Amino acid sequence: MSAPESPRSGERRGSFPWKPSLDWLLVLVPAALAAKFLAPEHPTALFLLACGAIVPLAGLMGRATEQLADRVGEGAGGLLNATFGNAAELIIALTALQKGLGEVVKASLTGSIIGNILLVLGAAFLAGGLKYPTQKFNAVAARSGGAMLTLAAIGMVVPAAYHHLGGREALLHEVGLSLEIALILLVTYALSLVFSLKTHKHLFSGGHAERAQAEATTGRRWPLGKAVALLAGATLFTAWVSELLVGSVERAAEAFGMTPVFVGVIVVAVIGNAAEHSTAIVAARKNRMDLALGIAVGSSTQIALFVAPVLVLLSLLVGPKPMDLVFTLPEVVAVVLAVYLAEQVSSDGESNWLEGVQLLSVYAMLAVVFYFLPG
Repeated sequence: MSAPESPRSGERRGSFPWKPSLDWLLVLVPAALAAKFLAPEHPTALFLLACGAIVPLAGLMGRATEQLADRVGEGAGGLLNATFGNAAELIIALTALQKGLGEVVKASLTGSIIGNILLVLGAAFLAGGLKYPTQKFNAVAARSGGAMLTLAAIGMVVPAAYHHLGGREALLHEVGLSLEIALILLVTYALSLVFSLKTHKHLFSGGHAERAQAEATTGRRWPLGKAVALLAGATLFTAWVSELLVGSVERAAEAFGMTPVFVGVIVVAVIGNAAEHSTAIVAARKNRMDLALGIAVGSSTQIALFVAPVLVLLSLLVGPKPMDLVFTLPEVVAVVLAVYLAEQVSSDGESNWLEGVQLLSVYAMLAVVFYFLPG
């Protein structure tokens, strides 16, 4: 009797030759395009298709970012993810500015800031904490990021205080004040990159767990060109799908009974941060907390100190009217509270699942407030 054939290498007996994957959802990208041109009278369907299409694109961005982080370090890897993740928001914001929607743009910026440091960081702490009792990360880098977030909060508080306390004459100088503050924030952000990527890059290189994980994945590394091309391509498609989403979000919001304020601060921001969500959670589950923290805090910092000031400057060229940095009182309060709590839970260099729950709880409370704010 002949011996039974052994299973081919890499196959498990009784297993399926395939397994579920988020990549299957990539079919929603052409589906969203078809809905845009074939069914423009159904904005709710387009909105839902665009939401679903962003999920697999965010997954691709996450995988490419992780590959690049193995080469350049956790700090620079987090910066790359934040930059590519925020590129979509910058493109969408420019489109909105051309239509004169400055207040909507500022609401989405607020939502991105609080979403990253409460929702993304909270989800990462929770996901990682459910697998590891305590996770450690670079406390010095965390405190440096916290200081930059405090600067971002001050950059919002000062123009708002001037608006409310300066009297009627303050209205005449708000645009000029915003331009000068924008330039200060841009210079400070540029210097922070020099600090983290050159003069003090050893503080942001990641800890033992991150280096061990990078070494473990060395054999599974993609070619550098593939990682960069995939990250850039996924970002472009994300920007395009996000534009479809924003174009349909107002009518979809009406169908779901949501106010424009809630849509701008919560809905658009959550979907726009899908890349940061997926990558930070995956990194935390692999105990790469420096990368997760760099993504969440780095993205919020970049939004406040780079994207917002750049939009102020570009609004002079592309918008029907210039954009200022005067945010509403609820937006300012939300950012200040988010920054304060993020500093409290990250300054010790350790995290656990309960701290993730605390961050998510504050985000949920802010979401409820913005939901009930009048549009």
